[in-house]
Amino acid sequence: MTQDVLRGHEFDGITEFDNRLPNWWLWTFYLACIFSFVYWIHYHVLRTGPSSLQQYQAEMAEAEAAALTQVVTDEDLTAKSKDSAAVAAGKAVYTTNCVACHADNGGAVMVVPGQPPIQLPGVNLTDKFWLHGGKPADLYKTVTQGVQGTAMVAWGMVLGANKCQDVVAYIMTLRNTNVPGGKEPQGQEYVGK
Repeated sequence: MTQDVLRGHEFDGITEFDNRLPNWWLWTFYLACIFSFVYWIHYHVLRTGPSSLQQYQAEMAEAEAAALTQVVTDEDLTAKSKDSAAVAAGKAVYTTNCVACHADNGGAVMVVPGQPPIQLPGVNLTDKFWLHGGKPADLYKTVTQGVQGTAMVAWGMVLGANKCQDVVAYIMTLRNTNVPGGKEPQGQEYVGK
């Protein structure tokens, strides 16, 4: 039998023993140390597993891809085009991302004082002619998936589903405004609302 050994200090009349820690506690500690070393090697040295940031980014991309595959109807987009907050948000997205190809007024022609008008690569969004369909769902598809072989890139993964819907709502407010000096009509006439 082992004898308890007192440590050499006292505080407020309280002394403490210098006892060995229980084996179960020591093994828990040793295993935690081994696990942390293996974890460090696996994730930070060899990088053979995804970091928590990489897992988060993958999950967010998966959620965004699922949102983009969600069916967006003409009615949903038409209702959104009547919501002033959605249209304002769409205008902000348009101003940031679309002006370079479609101009700030949607006419696809940039006017610089003292110089001839510059034709931009985008189409005129202010007339009633549309290359890839004029229905709201067609506009949404064009914005999210882009048009292969043209300057229209797919904005779906960049902007996300909500911002794409907002920008389509804004584009729908530009339809049939026929800004002066806009690009010539392209595509087929759309007679819907």
